[in-house]
Amino acid sequence: MFTGIVAAVGLIEKVEPLRADRADAGVRLRIRAPELPLEHSRLGDSIAIQGACMTVVDLREDGFEVDVSRESLNRTVGLDAPGEVNLEHALKLGDALGGHLVSGHVDGLGAVTHFKPVGESWDLRIDVPAQLAKYLAYKGSITVNGVSLTVNQVDDHARGCEIRINLIPHTVQVTTLKHLKPGSAVNLEIDMIARYVERMMATTAIPA
Repeated sequence: MFTGIVAAVGLIEKVEPLRADRADAGVRLRIRAPELPLEHSRLGDSIAIQGACMTVVDLREDGFEVDVSRESLNRTVGLDAPGEVNLEHALKLGDALGGHLVSGHVDGLGAVTHFKPVGESWDLRIDVPAQLAKYLAYKGSITVNGVSLTVNQVDDHARGCEIRINLIPHTVQVTTLKHLKPGSAVNLEIDMIARYVERMMATTAIPA
């Protein structure tokens, strides 16, 4: 479990196939993360990378390694090539919940339609596919590339919806969101409360 509050920005230094003889194999990522506290980390710990929960398989003084399955690669962006990534340790019981409850399971991909400064802030707009659009609401929570954000506007359309998000300068500066531009694909995770609401509404319609 995570909060969507990015602890550090790391760098994928190396992407190595787990099976050289299989085109559909997963990969091992070597991530350099000197700003992420790792002194209490152990093999098997969970770390969210661009919003996707991964298991640490090797630890170094300035970073760590994870194995990413082909299924995860097919359903996410930003884990298949060298580049900067948002990082967050798993939540510990008693930790402050600064963002919202995040599972680290990417629900789908969105596409940035607009990203420009407005006054002292940034206006981010994302096209969301139909299967996720129904879970989004004004002032609700959404995780974008592992960052907990608040939805300021939802505009429905035939393919799903477009959401608008206001980013303060600090969020842009300390996360990989600074690299977004129109056309960028992003990892999205809906608010888990919406999942339970949908399930409860569905089961109440089932005759006893």
